[in-house]
Parts: sequence; structure tokens; C-alpha cells
Amino acid sequence: MQASRKTAIAAILITVAMLLSSQPADAAAPFSDLEAQAALLAEVDTGTVLFERNMNVRHPADSLAKVMTMILALTAIENGDASIYDFVVMTESAMFDITSRSTTQGISVGEEMPLLDLMYCAFIGSANEACNLIAEYIAGDVGAFVDMMNDRAEDLGCEGTNFTNPHGQYSDDQYTTAMDQYRIFREAISYQLFLEISGVFRHTIEGTNKAEQRRLVGTNSLVNSSGKYHYRPCNSGLASATYEGGYSYVGFAESDGMSLIVVVLGSDVIMFEDESAEMRNLTEARRLFEWGFSEFGWRVILVAGELVGKAPIIHGAGADFVNLRAETEIKELLDNDIPDSAFVRNVTIYSVDSEEPLYAPVLAGEVLGEVTITRGGVDYGTVLLTANTTVELNRLQFIRMQVMELANSSTARTVIWVLVILVVLYTALVVRYNIVRIRRMRKIREAKRKLAEERQQPQKIDLDELPSGKGDMHFKR
Repeated sequence: MQASRKTAIAAILITVAMLLSSQPADAAAPFSDLEAQAALLAEVDTGTVLFERNMNVRHPADSLAKVMTMILALTAIENGDASIYDFVVMTESAMFDITSRSTTQGISVGEEMPLLDLMYCAFIGSANEACNLIAEYIAGDVGAFVDMMNDRAEDLGCEGTNFTNPHGQYSDDQYTTAMDQYRIFREAISYQLFLEISGVFRHTIEGTNKAEQRRLVGTNSLVNSSGKYHYRPCNSGLASATYEGGYSYVGFAESDGMSLIVVVLGSDVIMFEDESAEMRNLTEARRLFEWGFSEFGWRVILVAGELVGKAPIIHGAGADFVNLRAETEIKELLDNDIPDSAFVRNVTIYSVDSEEPLYAPVLAGEVLGEVTITRGGVDYGTVLLTANTTVELNRLQFIRMQVMELANSSTARTVIWVLVILVVLYTALVVRYNIVRIRRMRKIREAKRKLAEERQQPQKIDLDELPSGKGDMHFKR
């Protein structure tokens, strides 16, 4: 069943939350005089237990069993298996265990009413026959419905609860615990219709085919604005009273953004000489609520966006570091007396921790570290730290560093020496070439000079060597 899987997951999450959370021991242990066999005060969202007494000790379930009956009816409505407008007819089989000790609204066999009115009769009017009829309508018969009640309790993580009927009339085998009642009621208030039904003290049901209007009066006097037990933050709850189980109560209240569930089991009623009475299950529930809201509160011990530290940065344009901001907040339910100075922030900057320098550029939002909040050995959570701004690269500084690094490297030194040698060799070759060239040019100039001198000297003619012949001799001038 889809709903069962959903509640099973919810139960696991609640159980884990309770195991991880601890009772805030900083508040003075209250209520040594609490008049109840078992009690529990816990926060709704986190499962943090603020106070408990015998929270896992079994106790008669009494009328608190009606909360589970409502859950199963609401689940059927949510799943489309039933509607609040469905007309339901009272059967003889639904009256099988109704006795003179049973609380009823006098619904007779053959009487018809909408399922919603039947639910009001069951919860506000505490009508046992209405619970039986709801069970038959949802599951086919009461026995099958009780099996569904126990299966749902198991899905919610209840380990000390067993149901034998849908209304809570006493049975040796029907029991629960304060912790289990917290789990069950926490599931119930997740349904808006449950909050609407359980949040009223009086409700009128229109007449039916067999009865006039019914004016229902509830048991949760903490929502009765005209009564002495009225407690304004309370908006849902149920009280019960039996000889075997005494006076019990489970309720839900909200104040200053905090939501609490209180469970009181096995309390008493005090009678006074003026014949007035005081229901200690109600007074103790209100006292627990008041203490919880006055002593505890939600506190943000790390603000989202808060600047937590600085990360050194290399080659940043106009910056040697970048500010780190908390990515998310850490919010905890705490004793109001704990000072902010009691919390320790353990900041880890990844580049510093790993001894690996952080080089620009760095983009805003880049994850650069984390911070863990602790107090007295308790770890309240870890949040990532990101760069608050973008830091651009200083290009001139970067190039200068690259050159220096290159110059300081062994490879670079080898290359430089090779270049020096090549330059020297090249210079030597150039010098030698020039020397050879100069010498050659000198020889050439000397040869030309001698040739020129030779051409400038007059030639001597030996007449004897001239050829003989007739005619005149002509000389060129």
C-alpha cells in the first residue's frame, strides 16, 4: 500500500532523528512533581525530546486509540477509497461491544450520516459505536480494521503499542507508550482535516433520518476558549479517562515558529472541598507546553551568506585573499540559556589544509572550504564555504612569475647554457670569417695596386728585335 510505504519512510526518519538528537540537558531538569506515570514533550519536525518520563513504558491506550482510527479513515479519504460525503448506515455488528461503560452518541441501528459527521462523533463526541462503524466502512469488519491499525503502528515505528479495538475501550492486550503516542499523533497532524476536527471543542451535527441535531462537546479543554484549561497555542488534542488507565492526554501546540507534541499518561483528577475538580492530565500537559516554549527556541547558529573566513589567493587582481561565505544556515532547537559564545566554528580551507596554493581566477560561488559548528562535543552540522566574490587573474604578475619559474628550472638553465655556447660558437665563426675575409681583401687590394703600378711604367723597345721589312714603319702614339 502506498500510504504504508510513506508512513514507513516517515517512521524511519523520525527514529533516526530521535537517535541523532539528544535531550537538551542544559535546561534544568523540570517537573520532579509531575503528576503522571509517563510523559513526553518533543519537537515535531526534528523529534528532539525536551522532556520525558517513562516514555517507553507500556500503558493502557484508552481513547487515544481513536487517533489511529482517524488516521486510517483519513488515509482512505486521501487515497480515494472513501469520501467525507459518503453516507454510512449504522449496523448491528458495529454495536457488538458497546456496553454501559462505553461512551456513545446514541447512534441507532439504521441511522445514516455522512462519514465526516461520523468522524466528528468518534473524535469530538468520543463515540465508540462511531469508531466501530468507521472500521466496518473502511475495512469491511472491525477485526480487519484492527489489523490495519497495528500494521500502521508498526509502519510508524511503534514498538510498544498493540490495538484490539478501534475506540480504546480497556483490554488487557491493548496498550501503548508515550513515545509511540508521539509517533502516532505526529502522523495524525500531517492531515489538514485531522487538525480541523481535533481543533474544536464543540461541534454541531445536523439531524439524521433517526435523530435531531447532536451538539458534541470534546475532551480537549485546552482549545476551549471559555474554559479554565484554555491554552492559546494548543490547536489539536485528545483527552481520555478510564478506571484502568487513569487520565491521559495527547496534544499539539505551536508558538514562535516552534511546534511541540505533549503526551501525558496515567494522571489523576483532584477533587476539592467545593466539589470542583482539577484534571491533572490537562494541567500537566499545559505546564509542559509552557515550559517547553519558554525554555527552548529555534536559533540560527550559522547564517546563510555569513562571511566566515578568508582563503589566500595567488595572482589575484587587486586581492591577496577571497572572503568565504556560508552556503546554507544551521538552525537548531536549543535551550535559551546557551550563549552564542558557547559554539565553536571549525573552519577548513581546502587549499590551506592540502598545502596546495589557490591561484586566480576564482569565481564567486566556487567551493573553497567548509565550517563545522560544535559545542561540548556535539556536532551541529557542516556547511560548505564558497567564494563571496570573483577574483580575476593579474596577468602581468602571472607572466612575470611564469618567466621566473622558467628561469629557475633546471631545464631552462640547460637551454640557456646551450644557447650561450651556440652564441659563442657563432660569434667565433663570425670573427674567423671576418678575419679571413679581411686578409683576402688585403691580398686583392695589394695585387690590384701592383698591377696598377706596372701599367703606369713606360715600355722599353729593343730595335734589334724589331722585324725587318720594306716600307715605312708606323708607330702608334
